[in-house]
Amino acid sequence: MIGQEVFTNLMHKSKINIQSQPHIERKTAIICTIGPACGSVDNLKEMISSGMNIARLNFSHGSHEYHATTIKNIREAVQSFHQKPIVGIALDTKGPEIRTGLIDGSATAEIELKKGAKIKLTIDKAMASKCNANILYVDYENMPKILNPGAHVFIDDGLISVVVDSIQGKDIMCTIENGGKLGSKKGVNLPGTKCDLPAVSDKDTKDLKFGVEQGVDMIFASFIRNAEGVRTIRRILGEKGRFIKIIAKIENQEGIENADEIIREADGLMIARGDLGIEIPTEKVFAAQKMLIARCNLMGKPVVCATQMLESMTKKPRPTRAEGSDVANAVLDGSDCVMLSGETAKGDYPVLTLLTMSKLCLEAESTVNYQEVFREALLCMKKPPDVTHTIAIAAASAAISCNASAIIVLTATGHSASLVSRYRPMAPIIAITREEQAARQMHLFRGVHPTLYTEPKNEDWKADIDLRVAHGMKEGKACGFIKSNDLIIIITGWSKGSGHTNTMRIIRVP
Repeated sequence: MIGQEVFTNLMHKSKINIQSQPHIERKTAIICTIGPACGSVDNLKEMISSGMNIARLNFSHGSHEYHATTIKNIREAVQSFHQKPIVGIALDTKGPEIRTGLIDGSATAEIELKKGAKIKLTIDKAMASKCNANILYVDYENMPKILNPGAHVFIDDGLISVVVDSIQGKDIMCTIENGGKLGSKKGVNLPGTKCDLPAVSDKDTKDLKFGVEQGVDMIFASFIRNAEGVRTIRRILGEKGRFIKIIAKIENQEGIENADEIIREADGLMIARGDLGIEIPTEKVFAAQKMLIARCNLMGKPVVCATQMLESMTKKPRPTRAEGSDVANAVLDGSDCVMLSGETAKGDYPVLTLLTMSKLCLEAESTVNYQEVFREALLCMKKPPDVTHTIAIAAASAAISCNASAIIVLTATGHSASLVSRYRPMAPIIAITREEQAARQMHLFRGVHPTLYTEPKNEDWKADIDLRVAHGMKEGKACGFIKSNDLIIIITGWSKGSGHTNTMRIIRVP
């Protein structure tokens, strides 16, 4: 290589100019959790205007009536705009969980657990409302069977930890490793221990069926440990919910070990770093994040990075520098979406937090070496499996070669647009569809700008294509990333229906 001119990733990073302006169009979607801080129609309108792409409903909290009202408010907020924005709705399941009992029969009572003291964990239901500093009820019947001496048990998000000394029937004798104040009904984690909890709880089943009736677009499935967990959820969604996307949340060691089969079975992945950071050592979380994002990128599945991304903005108007770097690095790792949880659900600055995350994403995207990302993605694809995939690669390559301003994709289900997204072109992907749910779901894919085409179908197929392409160009101009005389890439099919994408054109915008 001596004497040859090369441009490496290191050189690319050395030429980053912090004074330069970022791209106009954000490629990474932002998911916002809806809660008391932003659940009104007026607040939701402001969130949508500020860049919220997907609204997340956390079913760990709230009744069906509460969530039905929130869904109604989201749709009312969308309808209030002249140009109807496209906003997806996600149902995040509570998932199977392990909890302690009541302290002295009270939901508000607390006890102090002292480091080094002995404590008994029991599955004896007679103790469910009689917990104290000496004995704690835990609602997982098989816990004595799966734990061994030396195992750790984390309580209340890992704030309290105990080490197992011995198992005596229904009781687990432990030593308190890290103490503190403990309230009632706190979560329990068993790091490094394989649990046989059901993939879906009774509550989850009811919530999933509620989601189908409400017409949600995607499920964020909590505590998925293997592919069968995803299949179980599909069966519950049934025929009516067959088009709902399932995003599997990886939250424990078993999920990491079975990541490949989960990614293949699910429609996408979420890296839920909260519980994951309890189940595996903190110093391993970043490695798990990079590995899982890379595997999703290789398999062409969307991936969401979530939890505590801008946590300090729950109470403060500025993030910490570490949080800013965390969001940016999630984007640089290859995330399709980033997510806000308590920051928007209950925080003091939901809109400001959203705007801050949007700016961080834009800046991070502006530093990406898109040619190198495309080259790597191409090297990892041994042979395109079909014509549609080949066209997607050709479009991404042509966009680089001719410096195209946009790639317009005519798609029914969003599949063609997702394939182009896999190769991470710098040009925005304008995906034109007549299917409302498909449009909302396309936010899951990086760089895809979904656009709903509502005009009736033209009997002349070629004329209908031209009308939809013109609509895409109009949308691109309105968003500011297409101008007259720019080159754009157009991907279409030769016949009606999905699955026929086989044509690419390069045209100059009139």
